Amino acid sequence: MSNKSIIEEYSIDTLMPNLVNGNWTVPEDTPGIQVSNPATGNIIATVPDSTTQEVDRIVRAAHEAFISWSKTPAVQRIQILFKLKGLLEDDFENLSQIVTREHGKTLSESRGEVRRAIENLDVAVGVPTMMQGTNLEDVASGIDEYAVRQPLGVFAAIAPFNFPAMVPMWFLPYAIACGNTFLVKPSEQAPLSQVRIAELATQAGLPNGVLSLVHGGRSTVEAILDHPLITGASFVGSTPVAKSVYERGTQNGKRMQCQGGAKNYLVVMPDAEMEPSIENIVESAFGCAGQRCLAGSVVVAVGNAYDDVKKRLLDGAKDLIIGDGSKDGVHMGPVISETSRQRILESIENGVNEGADILLDGRGKAVPGYDSGYFLGPTLFAEVTPEMSLAKDEIFGPVLSVMSADNLDDALDLVDAVPFGNMACIFTSSGKAARQFSSKVKAGNVGINIGVAAPMAFFHFGGMKDSFFGDLHGQGRDAVDFFTEDKVVIERWY
Repeated sequence: MSNKSIIEEYSIDTLMPNLVNGNWTVPEDTPGIQVSNPATGNIIATVPDSTTQEVDRIVRAAHEAFISWSKTPAVQRIQILFKLKGLLEDDFENLSQIVTREHGKTLSESRGEVRRAIENLDVAVGVPTMMQGTNLEDVASGIDEYAVRQPLGVFAAIAPFNFPAMVPMWFLPYAIACGNTFLVKPSEQAPLSQVRIAELATQAGLPNGVLSLVHGGRSTVEAILDHPLITGASFVGSTPVAKSVYERGTQNGKRMQCQGGAKNYLVVMPDAEMEPSIENIVESAFGCAGQRCLAGSVVVAVGNAYDDVKKRLLDGAKDLIIGDGSKDGVHMGPVISETSRQRILESIENGVNEGADILLDGRGKAVPGYDSGYFLGPTLFAEVTPEMSLAKDEIFGPVLSVMSADNLDDALDLVDAVPFGNMACIFTSSGKAARQFSSKVKAGNVGINIGVAAPMAFFHFGGMKDSFFGDLHGQGRDAVDFFTEDKVVIERWY
């Protein structure tokens, strides 16, 4: 066996393998999907568009593995997660570089993502405590009652491109620690970091079939959602797709948790500490090229803060250095694909046509030496009004809009008018304003003087309205509830 990693073993002309029952296997007679480096446009891998038959083969092996894995004591299951954490720490820099190569984000952003992925292992190893049930003696004379949590079977994650290493880890360690087996379908646009994580998980000692990986596109997803041996699935992506995935999965009797899109509003009060607030907002809007579900999208400047906020945002956005995320000194990398770039360009053009004032236009941004990269510069709009698409529609790119409001109540009305409810933030020095905002705003993740309100792994990742479909979210105790079923036992002994 070669000492090379799986990623290094396979050339761009050879299909990347799936992980099937502990073995890396290239499916036969399967078309390929090319994976490119967004900074250069160069093809870096080809993954299979796995068929329904391939999904069935993988799921059946995972279902068979569940029988013995579910009976393995939780304290033994988590020992493998401890080992995986160590392997991920040792591979930290390599994995971060893989994320930058497949996604385009800067190395510092990739390192932050990988750190967040590992943090979920820190929480999941607490499953022996979090899975504990409840009991009560003598619920009636001589009768005791108790409740236990039990694993359910095979679960799957359908992952997005924007956080290819982190998002599957919202689900994977919890599912496995709770005694389920797990199938990852990474984004076909950024699959390599999950290949590496799965490779390290097998090295950590996961039994065959406990963790599986299948590459593919839409038809592969549909095969997962339709398979009768899959108990539930987790999804992160745009709202239209999240809703479709949720409906198809639930119609097939599956547990589903589907994170949708976002239009995140950031409210700036006149009493905000402007310098750190603007720094936070610029990073929120343009970090990861705006391709994150917690990216700031619209700034609402309250009262007389509008002109100052607008000028400071323009100055901050102008200073950003755009380029290859693997290079030092770069603040913002490319977007994921040429298709995404064209879609974002159309959104900018729509904003101009609707009458918004474009203060900074990123459409003509070129990076010397990277003519085939998928680059855009930061774009800043002002004089945006509620009826404009800039105020309502998810763009998922480096575009920030500025609106005005007379007071906090009016700002809250603007925030709550949009159909999304992923994140909302306020920048203020007033505890009263912060309390009013956090209490009333209809968003699942709320930031107070925070530009990216990303929950730690021991809290669930929130989402409301059209930003989430389901009942239980990813991470934390919600994850344990999602991946287990309560069973109540009532007993009497004569």
